[in-house]
Amino acid sequence: MSDLRKVIIDGNEVEVDGAMTLIQACEEAGIEIPRFCYHERLSIAGNCRMCLVEVVGGPPKPAASCAMQVRDLRPGPEGQPPVVKTNSPMVKKAREGVMEFLLINHPLDCPICDQGGECDLQDQAVAYGVDFSRYREPKRATEDLNLGPLVETHMTRCISCTRCVRFTTEVAGIHQMGQTGRGEDAEITSYLGETLDSNLQGNIIDLCPVGALVSKPYSFTARPWELTKTESIDVMDALGSNIRVDTKGREVMRFLPRNHDGVNEEWISDKTRFVWDGLRRQRLDTPYIRENGKLRKADWPEALAAAATAMTGKKLAGLVGDLAPVEATYALKALIEGQGGTVECRTDGAKLPADNRSAYVGSATIDDIDDAETILLVGTNPRIEAPVLNARIRKAWLRGAKVARIGKVADLTYDVTDMGTDRRALEKLAALDHSDKHGTRGVVIVGQGALREADGEGVLALAMKAAGKAQSKFMVLHTAAGRVGALDVGAVTEGGMDAIKDAEVIYNLGADEVDIAPGAFVIYQGSHGDRGAHRADIILPGAAYTEENGLFVNTEGRPQLALRASFPPGEAKENWAILRALSAELGATLPYDSMAQLRQSLVAAHPHLGDIDVVAENEWTPIPTRSVGKADFVTAISDFYLTNPIARASSLMAELSAGAKARTNAPMAAE
Repeated sequence: MSDLRKVIIDGNEVEVDGAMTLIQACEEAGIEIPRFCYHERLSIAGNCRMCLVEVVGGPPKPAASCAMQVRDLRPGPEGQPPVVKTNSPMVKKAREGVMEFLLINHPLDCPICDQGGECDLQDQAVAYGVDFSRYREPKRATEDLNLGPLVETHMTRCISCTRCVRFTTEVAGIHQMGQTGRGEDAEITSYLGETLDSNLQGNIIDLCPVGALVSKPYSFTARPWELTKTESIDVMDALGSNIRVDTKGREVMRFLPRNHDGVNEEWISDKTRFVWDGLRRQRLDTPYIRENGKLRKADWPEALAAAATAMTGKKLAGLVGDLAPVEATYALKALIEGQGGTVECRTDGAKLPADNRSAYVGSATIDDIDDAETILLVGTNPRIEAPVLNARIRKAWLRGAKVARIGKVADLTYDVTDMGTDRRALEKLAALDHSDKHGTRGVVIVGQGALREADGEGVLALAMKAAGKAQSKFMVLHTAAGRVGALDVGAVTEGGMDAIKDAEVIYNLGADEVDIAPGAFVIYQGSHGDRGAHRADIILPGAAYTEENGLFVNTEGRPQLALRASFPPGEAKENWAILRALSAELGATLPYDSMAQLRQSLVAAHPHLGDIDVVAENEWTPIPTRSVGKADFVTAISDFYLTNPIARASSLMAELSAGAKARTNAPMAAE
């Protein structure tokens, strides 16, 4: 129930919820309040004092607007709405004083500081500070921390806003950062000098309002005004996090998160943020043809002619990789099926029924997790499969949601009730009545690890049965960014991967997570020289996800557009264009000459893909239950940092993977 209150801010009367803080009420009124410690997704600290405002009729000193609620304001003598001033002489003097205090110990690093040009302290010192300093004492200095290979620290610049401490403890769920000491000796530090152990730690770089925490791999490579900024979508997991790609010339320099409340809020995982060095290494930039067991460079006409010759009159199969955009998958399906072949996107063997969207996507949105009262995890470890989604489950848990798990025990950063590790536990749960759960908000999340074995469809049926009985929402947590889109366009074969074993020619569209048995002739189209390229007889170099416009459908079934930020290297071409050129060589030209025409054809065949950023309602269709085995559930991902060819080409991801393994196998003190 909303508690609307009237308040007069700088002469304008606004009506806001009484539970809002003054800083939020001012934002509603379109007035910007400077701040350092306040962040809308973190708890209120109230320690930087930059957001001071004057409350008329209140105490004779300015009030911190981030820590005072509208309902705490007193009305005027005749019951008039309370009055708040944000630009009075008192407020101006207070802000100048606070800024002067903040700069007492702040070093004059601006010319050599990596945050220059995008530093909150710089911007607010210009806007609200004074142009002189009265302090002549020496500045205090502190030692830098070693937080690991991702976050570089310059702790002398720290203004103790504690945003990093609050993020790591509240959102990321690790307890390695804190503040010690008092007064001048207060400093942010890590517990016993530990490095951070989280897949979300890079977000503290964005949160830090000064240059105390900066990106170690990106530092001193570019200034913000040199970069071209492109809004795009991440493909490192199936969450579809909204990102911004910053490029300098043809090089991708960094990835930053974009705010999207329905998907990733404003966080991204470390793999998403730091994988950019993998876009520069091991790239395929020219076509290759294998002759006498060795690959040799070729030009496009020769490679396409060789591919067309190999495909003509043979039993064909197409494999769709984890990072393929919907347009390329749609073009591949049209090309291969036009030649009498079959296409398959479930390369990991997941038993997902392609004709039932409620079974391979579900009925839940990511938003539904926020206000869920019960969450059941089946055969999934969201901390490594989708770290940002895991942070969302943690947020629901902090609000009181109860989380239960059937599957492998692992630390998920929140309390979990373990109900068993095997399929028997799921059978028992599905057999219960669950009518006591009616009317409560529940979400059942099923991971890919539960669906990959031979009895995957039976597991899926049991999970859907349990969700249906409890009237809970249902979500399938995918691990591949291109999988839902490929299922939407029907890139599947009856019998899955088993059905394409006897194919004579396999067209591999970036599927690097699958071993193709000897015997078949393989045409590989992809961006990196990974497992797929090693097995290939013909290599056609394609664009990576930052180098072409593409549509990706995330794990909840939300179509989103990734926009091109740079161009493919060398002779590499956009994926759909390669397939279009090959179709002409085969004499079965695909009926589109541009991305726009391809999209028109795609949306005509699958209308929901035209509704960008809209989660379509899926009609609930449970699948019939069948027998399942007794085995324990396994997690879909064994190494978070090395799940796709771009990540495997990144030297930083290799370092992080080695560090994670070393931490897992660290000897105990008694050993």
